[in-house]
Amino acid sequence: MSAAPLRLAVINSSVREGRFGPTVARWFHTQTEQRTDVEVDLIDLDEHAIPHQMSHSPSDSVAAELARVSPRLAAAEAFVVVTPEYNHSYPASLKNLIDWHSTQWQAKPVGFVSYGGLAGGLRSVEHLRPVFAELHAVTVRDCVSFHNVWGQFDETGALVEPTAASTAAKALLDQLVWWGVSLREAREKRPYGA
Repeated sequence: MSAAPLRLAVINSSVREGRFGPTVARWFHTQTEQRTDVEVDLIDLDEHAIPHQMSHSPSDSVAAELARVSPRLAAAEAFVVVTPEYNHSYPASLKNLIDWHSTQWQAKPVGFVSYGGLAGGLRSVEHLRPVFAELHAVTVRDCVSFHNVWGQFDETGALVEPTAASTAAKALLDQLVWWGVSLREAREKRPYGA
């Protein structure tokens, strides 16, 4: 079994003004820092001006912007998507990132940390599962969900009551590592071809 830490890309998907995503993403990142079996690349979509108009022959400026994020997705062996729920689904910025990339997701696991109001972002997660299945990615069952998120964190970005969320994060990471290492070993023996 491979002993190298799993390369995990954590994608903060919200780009909306006043977004709460950075707080949630930072909290999740602290959960990963307690582990030796993952190394994290935090990708904030607010830092990437990925164009909405897609092209098979992107301009030099578009290619340069994609070059800032595409290799990071390709290098990842697993993903965690931190997503809010907008209008019962996930943000357009995330769909745009997904649609610009196809092979980067293949034969890799994807987990979710969602947040929002009463539903805690879970409807966005349920919409994302078939999207990632179409891209030949494996979504893990367990996720972390913050219901009525704005009251769960204090002014420093720490959870007021961290026990349940930390337990959920551990379960999510355990599943991601199992799938990520297993799929890494499978790709090493036989490259995935869709």
